[in-house]
Amino acid sequence: MIGFYNYTVVLTYMSLVSSVAGIFFACGMCGGKANPTYAVVCLMVSGLCDMFDGKVARTKKNRTDDEKKFGIQIDSLCDAICFGVLPSVIGYSVGLDSFIDLPVLILFPLCAVIRLAYFNVAEESRQKKTDDVRKVYEGLPVTSVALIFPLLYSFHKDIGGYFPQVYGLTMIVIAIAFITRFKVKKPNMKTMFIFIGIGFIEFLWLIYKTKNQ
Repeated sequence: MIGFYNYTVVLTYMSLVSSVAGIFFACGMCGGKANPTYAVVCLMVSGLCDMFDGKVARTKKNRTDDEKKFGIQIDSLCDAICFGVLPSVIGYSVGLDSFIDLPVLILFPLCAVIRLAYFNVAEESRQKKTDDVRKVYEGLPVTSVALIFPLLYSFHKDIGGYFPQVYGLTMIVIAIAFITRFKVKKPNMKTMFIFIGIGFIEFLWLIYKTKNQ
């Protein structure tokens, strides 16, 4: 079969599966009614999988050059859907459904894809020069939306009728941050566990707000 199917890409594929499910939830898979809450949870699951896929891949010491290149490409392709397309579909499901909202819904995945493509080029060039693990990123990593949007969504009832506009404005700011040239330090393992803790708290808060509103 075409492709690579060893354990190094399992988490990447799981991240994609979760996000595709999230897209269907946001589009009304459950009884024909949009369920952005389920979609946001799927976004968080995708973020969790993506957080560790690179570390898992690097545990395979005898990876060929083709396996390494495939890993870079498949990770970015999946990220484009998980953290570029899914947040836009969630935006549509929460109320960004008019013609004037269309540019925002298009801008977000476009900037995400540009950032990911640039990362692929830069990473391939970097790996030709060194085997060291990347220490910094340029631009806001697309995976950051797995923490940002769930936190924002947990307040959608508090914000009320203005939530679609707040969500759309947040999308614009994040999209610009994707393609803005600034340095972001790559999180170490300790920081990653802090992110997991934050995500877990966000998940509990989201469940609490959903049940009590």
